[in-house]
Amino acid sequence: MTYKELADRLGLEPPPTIHRLSETLETLMKDDVAANRPMLAALCVSKMRPGIPARGFFLEAEILGVFSGDPAGPEARAFHTNELQRVLSFYGS
Repeated sequence: MTYKELADRLGLEPPPTIHRLSETLETLMKDDVAANRPMLAALCVSKMRPGIPARGFFLEAEILGVFSGDPAGPEARAFHTNELQRVLSFYGS
């Protein structure tokens, strides 16, 4: 699901819809990491980078100490693939 699709499903109204959604997803990431759960935010992907979250996902994951690397590099895609699998295994597909 893209950020816009999630914002629409949550009924978020502009302005600034995507910014508010990003802040919410970052908070969710913090909560998930603190609770040793896979990051649900991995389910949300960028329209501009199909199949992978926006750069902010990786920057926040780096701050949280769970990702290291270039947010636009192959390590980002590998990290996201792994995290997405963890989410699906933990919560079910």
